[in-house]
Amino acid sequence: MLVNDWVETVWNVIQVRPKTLHDYKRLYRRHLMPVIGSMPVDDVDVVALQQKLLSLPPQSARHCLMLVKTIYREAKLYKVTNTNPADGLKTAPIQISEKKFLTWPEVDANDWGRCNHQIRFLALHGLRWSEAAAITASDIRDEFVFVSRTVNGPCKSKTSVRKVPYLGWFKPLPASYKPMQKCANRHGVTVHSFRRTYAYLLKTQGIHVTTAQKLLGHSDPMMTLRVYTSVLDSEIDDAGNKLLEFISHTGNTSLFSGVSNT
Repeated sequence: MLVNDWVETVWNVIQVRPKTLHDYKRLYRRHLMPVIGSMPVDDVDVVALQQKLLSLPPQSARHCLMLVKTIYREAKLYKVTNTNPADGLKTAPIQISEKKFLTWPEVDANDWGRCNHQIRFLALHGLRWSEAAAITASDIRDEFVFVSRTVNGPCKSKTSVRKVPYLGWFKPLPASYKPMQKCANRHGVTVHSFRRTYAYLLKTQGIHVTTAQKLLGHSDPMMTLRVYTSVLDSEIDDAGNKLLEFISHTGNTSLFSGVSNT
């Protein structure tokens, strides 16, 4: 049996969300099928697979490796093979860079062209694009936006089903992600950055992190905490000014007595 033939079976038996299955198929067609698709399941060229993984960006390579492991996990489960060409393969480490986002005043000051309303809606409600794209006027009532589905089917998790205060600017999102991404790219951010805009807005307005977790639909509170630890340079300056003001009010200048300007 060829890998391509087995993979068609895998798509029918694997228990994943529709969005995940869609991503698996896209990843396989784009990166894996040209390399291993025509090879027998039991005789995949491990060297060719490793070279392919090393040629990809670290994030894509990691996802491809996980997909191969998933495909062969199912193959072992259904007694198709006892081998797994992914065993022992490695990918380059993923480089985690600081994720950029805009504050709400920065979003509001910019002209986002034909996506003007939609981007402001995202920034003021913190919805994932797939959630926001599924919102219709009937989902906005009693001054709340009710999130109950995505354009790909059910929400990511039970915690993703939620309601958030409606702050205006609703207009149906385009059917494709690309127009909004193009608008975001002009300002050095991504569509997902506006979710961080919302999280930062919650933080600066004193919304408790557990409330923010519910509003953002995070199942893991640590995810919310990572967003809440985002700090702008201006906040560092403000912290210094506030501390200096506090010290001056106490009349205690001994903290500076040992500091030299030379």
